[in-house]
Amino acid sequence: MRTRILGSTGPEVSALGLGAMSMSGAYGEADRAESIATVHAALDAGVTLIDTADFYGMGHNELLLAEALRGRDRDSYRLSVKFGMLRGPSATDFGGADGRPKAVKNFLAHTLTRLGTDHVDIYRPARRDPDVPIEETVGAVKELIDAGHVRHLGLSEVDAATVRRAHAVHPVADLQIEYSLISRAVEEEVLPTLRELGIGLTAYGVLGRGLISGHWSADRVGRDGDHRAASPRFSAGNVEHNLALVESLRRVAEAKGCTVAQLVIAWVAAQGEDIVPLVGARTRERLAEALPALGLDLTADDLTEIEKAVPPGAARGDRYPAALMSGLGVGN
Repeated sequence: MRTRILGSTGPEVSALGLGAMSMSGAYGEADRAESIATVHAALDAGVTLIDTADFYGMGHNELLLAEALRGRDRDSYRLSVKFGMLRGPSATDFGGADGRPKAVKNFLAHTLTRLGTDHVDIYRPARRDPDVPIEETVGAVKELIDAGHVRHLGLSEVDAATVRRAHAVHPVADLQIEYSLISRAVEEEVLPTLRELGIGLTAYGVLGRGLISGHWSADRVGRDGDHRAASPRFSAGNVEHNLALVESLRRVAEAKGCTVAQLVIAWVAAQGEDIVPLVGARTRERLAEALPALGLDLTADDLTEIEKAVPPGAARGDRYPAALMSGLGVGN
């Protein structure tokens, strides 16, 4: 397993991370035993970065990971945890973000209990609270770092100006943000800022929530609770256009001797040694497909062909429903 360091102050982690969100109902019901087996398979393969959030399944995901990680050497993996998103009893009830310092500490207290650990390796607000200066939210995380409950500060889905303000309070290890062939807004201002400040990037959505994995089809019916049913990129009219892009990618992948999923993961990894792609595999089969992407070395010609197949801005539809776009630091 190759490794990368998250920025100039962050930890050394596997060059591919495991995102656990889909194991807790985001894309419909998941098989608990298979989810745990997938975490075990990832660890056994050398994956050391596991990403979760306290609001994934309203605590379900952290409890699941606690079970999956039980008995493992705590120093053998790194837990990246997002906090601050407010939820209601309904799966679609989002109440904004809470970045108040007293709330930050409260969130972590519950997270540590659910995960069964005395610290998390990277702690990050999932979204910026517009009513709380980022300096106050980050200041609370800094206090938790000083107390030994958190190892590193991370950020998620914020713009370049917010990155600078946060970094001035405490060094930021990495920014977690959506980055894929069909989500490239980060390249304009955010990524150059991260590199100027020595901050890493953990990229989620590298497979476009499955849309550019090579496994999606326009007639696929989402299971109950699958949030992709509300995603503009999966809606009728848009999905057909986006899947045509995938077919162009498939031709490049076949010429390279790999799958579409492996090609698009490798493309993200090839954008810089300071970038760690996260894959949301919830089965061992999908994990096994993703892992060889790390050994896929893309030539300059390969990258040119990939960009021809999916030029910047080629995807149709926003990456989130309209109600959630306003909370993002960058667009598509």
